[in-house]
Amino acid sequence: MHLLNLGILAHVDAGKTSLTERLLHAAGVTDEIGSVDAGSTRTDTLALERRRGITIKSAVVSFPLDTVTVNLIDTPGHPDFIAEVERVLGVLDGAVLVVSAVEGVQAQTRVLMRTLRRLRIPTLVFVNKIDRRGAGDRAVLDEMARRLAVPLVAMGTAAAPGTPAARFVPGLGPSALDTLTDHDDGLLSAYVDGRVTAGRLRAALARQTRRALVHPVYFGSAITGAGVPELIDGIERLLPTAGGDPDGPLSGTVFKVERGPAGEKVAYARIFSGTLRVRDRVPFGAAREEGRVTALTVFDRGADSRQDGAAAGRIARVWGLGGIRIGDALGAPGQAYEHHFAPPSLETVVVPGPGTGRRSLHLALTQLAEQDPLIGVRHDGVRGETAVSLYGEVQKEVVQATLAEEYGLDVTFRETTTLCVERLTGTGHAVEFNKRDGNPFLATVGLRADPAPPGSGVGFRLEVELGSMPYAFFKAVEDTVRETLGQGPHGWQVPDCTVTMTHSGYSPRQSHAHQGFDKSMSSTGYDFRGLTPLVLTEALRRAGTRVYEPVHRFRLEAPADTLGALLPVLARLGAVPERTGARDRACVLEGAVPAARVHELEQRLPGLTRGEGELETAFDHYAPVTRGPVPERPRTDHNPLDRKEYLLNVTRRVGD
Repeated sequence: MHLLNLGILAHVDAGKTSLTERLLHAAGVTDEIGSVDAGSTRTDTLALERRRGITIKSAVVSFPLDTVTVNLIDTPGHPDFIAEVERVLGVLDGAVLVVSAVEGVQAQTRVLMRTLRRLRIPTLVFVNKIDRRGAGDRAVLDEMARRLAVPLVAMGTAAAPGTPAARFVPGLGPSALDTLTDHDDGLLSAYVDGRVTAGRLRAALARQTRRALVHPVYFGSAITGAGVPELIDGIERLLPTAGGDPDGPLSGTVFKVERGPAGEKVAYARIFSGTLRVRDRVPFGAAREEGRVTALTVFDRGADSRQDGAAAGRIARVWGLGGIRIGDALGAPGQAYEHHFAPPSLETVVVPGPGTGRRSLHLALTQLAEQDPLIGVRHDGVRGETAVSLYGEVQKEVVQATLAEEYGLDVTFRETTTLCVERLTGTGHAVEFNKRDGNPFLATVGLRADPAPPGSGVGFRLEVELGSMPYAFFKAVEDTVRETLGQGPHGWQVPDCTVTMTHSGYSPRQSHAHQGFDKSMSSTGYDFRGLTPLVLTEALRRAGTRVYEPVHRFRLEAPADTLGALLPVLARLGAVPERTGARDRACVLEGAVPAARVHELEQRLPGLTRGEGELETAFDHYAPVTRGPVPERPRTDHNPLDRKEYLLNVTRRVGD
């Protein structure tokens, strides 16, 4: 039977987990439909998820249809847990985007659809909650067409929306033909000649859906089951199934890592090619480390079962790969793991409570970061503090509860601060020569730092011969460059630049007669790791850097008569309205606001708008800090900005 790895995505509270439960019940996997409110769903298995009624971790569950077995991946809807969504996207064959018929298109809906389109993931849209008061079908469809700006094909209409008797009435309307002919000249010619049959229209719809050119839209209710049979039919007929040769070379991607009962790592992997088997020795990750698979399970009929192997197309849980990390390739390297969403823009220091040791806390946070690579753990050895980067306040509460429930650690947090970045304003070059000008390291390193476009990342280049010194020394320089760029002159990460090695040199291995290797006269990786931060920091200082802060796009809808009170507050918060519009008796403002002021705006909005204001925000870009003093971040390294202090901390050869 064919396989389909299907993601369910949505804004928070759109009914995504309820739809998952309805699909499992319709497929005969469960006898009763789980309830989010009752905490009885199959995919929200964490106690914290059941208590809060939200999805925090992605979960996989399988169910059979007539011609395809679906591995369904339920993902979080809350924007604080966007990292869980990000890692799932690379393993999907198709997706269902859930939109509420009451709330309509929300900020996360737009973020998700933009990403699905960019990755060309075939996607169906399910407009949920048509049985709720205030639900609409045509109005929601018009809003999706306007605000999502993607080609949509309504697969029918909703009858009696907004009532418990609401149901889905299938049938393609005339607009479907208009949408499909935009991408199919042959269909357009057939339409002009009057030769379009229902079969040809359905074939064009399936073909264009599988190419992610159009998105079929279904209306229904996960609670009553309305529209769900038609959605299941669309999943089976319109979405592409998994490919891959089970006899080819092994290639897979790890999209989730969790800890088992004994603390062992368990990796969730999508197999794209070949077959992964128990007892196989498998290379993984960038370092091509090898591990031996000790056990694996595959998903089947709502559960996962032990198997001897997992073939191409499968999702497997894998034991035995101790050093595995999210994003690692199994076997032959596949497509590189990419970040599709903005990194966290907030940071907070975790403060251990009574009875919580700093070492235990740091270990627990490190393990949490293994499961969520966008949670950056930053340890300050000088101050004995550990900070974590986050997306929002809800995520902070979840981290606190997880530390308490899973690790028995009591913690609090300091005030959340905004994470800025530094960008180069010019080009800088610096060089230190072996045994010259007070250089205590047996190494020559020259580096040039050039600015790179935003989003391009860090590039490392060579202007010296690769054979001019052992490769391990070049690797030590490159690794240290990337680590050092985590803290620019103002203490913030330098995410986008190109660093070129312009000079290299070393002291060859020295030995005395009948004696071994003399470290005091021979270069080691330590010399290059110690010298590189001094050289690179000087190059950055000469290039100059500017601090940029994260900026969110906002959309604010409020009663028109509250605009006079809103605008002065927006101005004080640094928000810049760029577009205004009217919707019924409400005013709609769209613009940009510094991320650091979003939380205050959220808190003040109800009082300014009689509780009727609605605010949507999402990260958009970084912008230069123009108000107030330049923000500085305390350093957690040995501070290469201060040469004397750095050398005192790093080497004992000062003065040699």
